Amino acid sequence: METKNIEEDTGKNMPEKKFRAGGVCATVWENHGQTKEGERATYKTISVERNYKDKNDEWKSTNSFRVNDLPKLSLVLSKAYEHVALKDMTSDALA
Repeated sequence: METKNIEEDTGKNMPEKKFRAGGVCATVWENHGQTKEGERATYKTISVERNYKDKNDEWKSTNSFRVNDLPKLSLVLSKAYEHVALKDMTSDALA
């Protein structure tokens, strides 16, 4: 069963999948647009962030990474790419 990633009530785009390693996260989004010919097109984007607690013990997020975050960033990006690539291969096989 496939999950919808656009809530009908709000029109808000929901993440397709999230991959986490500690405070580092890669999120896969499915987006919709149009080609130059006016046909509907679907494409994926990946966003990355690092979550941390500030000096007031409140959760924050940033798109900047420390050197020690890079192995985790590499891992979550690899998993996000694997998810997108394998899903595309499955879709191609069903067509």
